[in-house]
Amino acid sequence: MRLQTLLAALLLAACAPALALDTSSATYRGVSYTVVTVRPGSDDLRLSWRGLDGQPYGTVAALKSALSAQGRTLLFATNSGIYAPGLKPLGLHVQRGETLVGLNRAKSGGNFALLPNGVFWVRGSHAGVSESRAYDKLKLSPDSASQSGPLLVQSGRLHPSFNAGSQSLKLRSGVGVCRGGPGQGSKGQGSVVKFVISGSGVNFYDFARFFRDALGCPDALYLDGSISTFYTPGNPGFQLAPYAGIWSVSVPAR
Repeated sequence: MRLQTLLAALLLAACAPALALDTSSATYRGVSYTVVTVRPGSDDLRLSWRGLDGQPYGTVAALKSALSAQGRTLLFATNSGIYAPGLKPLGLHVQRGETLVGLNRAKSGGNFALLPNGVFWVRGSHAGVSESRAYDKLKLSPDSASQSGPLLVQSGRLHPSFNAGSQSLKLRSGVGVCRGGPGQGSKGQGSVVKFVISGSGVNFYDFARFFRDALGCPDALYLDGSISTFYTPGNPGFQLAPYAGIWSVSVPAR
């Protein structure tokens, strides 16, 4: 009887979704980072902006509540990038295959327009970070996509405007499509996505080098600065300001 009970418990455990993501910490050139590794296709990575009432979620807590009402448990969330007044994404925003905000071709105005900028996109088990003009030509029809800037790393090259000696030290968040695990861009294989947030101030140059040299990401995109936060069940973070788009990973509730 005890053996049957044990076997039943093991079977239930095997069928239940694992409430965990690959979350790790790293230190590079004196700055600490939190890294969340996501595998599209295996992990339900999605982009959200507005709820059923047509209003922006604004907070991770509101998104978490909405997902809970749908029978899902939030595992990870972070803001998707720079946004305009009225909690509207400043650049391209695609969710559930629908383009809600078009590609922004601005050539001046803050970090977003520090060209080249780019788009982080997800389509099935594949993801990518593409320079904005190149993305426009790909005609991808992604499931989800968000535009931000600057492009931290492009095909292994750092953004040409980054300065190794810059004293602009700020908390920064970004996303890279990286080597490792099932690989990137290989036929029949999925992508490895790494969301990163710094634990303290860092300049763009060192932040980009962390993606390229420490994580092995040939392509990476800056998401946002000091208002950024990561939500995980063990560390829900503290949101300083409302967000427009929010990237999240969730699973069916147990």
